[in-house]
Amino acid sequence: MVYLIIEFLDELVFGIGETAWPLIRRDIHLTYTQIGLLMSLPGIIAAFIEPFLGILGDVWKRRLLILGGGVFFVISLALTAVSKSFLPLLISFIIFFPASGAFVSLSQATLMDSAPDRHAQNMARWTSAGSLGNVLGPLLLGLFVYFGLGWRGTYAMLAVVSAVCLLAASRLVPPDDSSISHLPSFKSVFDGFRSAVSALKRREVWRWLILLEFSDLMLDVFLGFLALYFVDVVSATDTQAGIAVTLWLALGMLTDLLFIPFIDRQPDSMKFLRRTAALELIAFSIFLVAPGFIPKLIAIIFVNIFNTGWYPILKGSLYSALPGQSASIMAIESVTTPLAKLLPLLVGLLADKFGLGVAIWLLLLGPLALMIGLPRQKLAILA
Repeated sequence: MVYLIIEFLDELVFGIGETAWPLIRRDIHLTYTQIGLLMSLPGIIAAFIEPFLGILGDVWKRRLLILGGGVFFVISLALTAVSKSFLPLLISFIIFFPASGAFVSLSQATLMDSAPDRHAQNMARWTSAGSLGNVLGPLLLGLFVYFGLGWRGTYAMLAVVSAVCLLAASRLVPPDDSSISHLPSFKSVFDGFRSAVSALKRREVWRWLILLEFSDLMLDVFLGFLALYFVDVVSATDTQAGIAVTLWLALGMLTDLLFIPFIDRQPDSMKFLRRTAALELIAFSIFLVAPGFIPKLIAIIFVNIFNTGWYPILKGSLYSALPGQSASIMAIESVTTPLAKLLPLLVGLLADKFGLGVAIWLLLLGPLALMIGLPRQKLAILA
């Protein structure tokens, strides 16, 4: 349960951040390119730090890494709350990404280790906990804005709540093996990296890595631009943009919860993903061409429904492809992260040049990649 609470908190931060973009942009006077950098550069930098955290999570003191990540998690949120220009905000994000990797991703790996034969099912539960945080995020931000505390007050509150969660984790996360030395040995770290590199020689691993990154175009990347799209392209108010984001997140929470029992009854998960990817391609195209606030609001309902289950199935497949290397997945995923994190920056650059309404068509690469790259046979673990 403590790991699910950590994921809930991480996605609470994410839900607030994605809804607050119009407020942050107006307060700090950000350009689309700067927003693209804020979405991209911290993840690229984290991709060079997280491999070491992941390997250490498999060969050294995982509890220490989780709690240490939690400390920097709190610090980054506090820095975000007091940032008054682009550079301090960028620094706070750069701290947040690897901190989240240690605090949240290693918690996910530990949850996966608890039931090696139920990776996809536990990923569905993990996703549901995150969806709940995503839904509450915009509501919490709206409440703070209503009482005049703004997005800065919201982030200050997040820092306090995160500190409380960290204190609880320090009591509930199981202790590390007492036989582990105070400092990791060079040999253990080297062996961990060698195993990770060996895993990258497998075509199956590359498939799940690439498909995970492309699927995120219709998940977190789309959500990141959703409020800005409604404000700048649809000419909606900040309140209407908040309604759109809240609808997206609330529907995602509902479908994620319903997917938990559904996944056990799904005979062929790959066929399910291919069909929903085709439907997503159609639904997102309709969303982009639909005129006005209400038609687009209706369209995103179907966009949201058709990407249900993408992340739990794809991430669960990656865990199943790498038994005994749950934490090292952080290192393995970092290979594709820099390229994937450039996509939001590319959207930002195109939006500055041609407008966000044109640039966002790039996200159609997500469902197209799934339609092309998914294997034709069903995944045995979900059969």
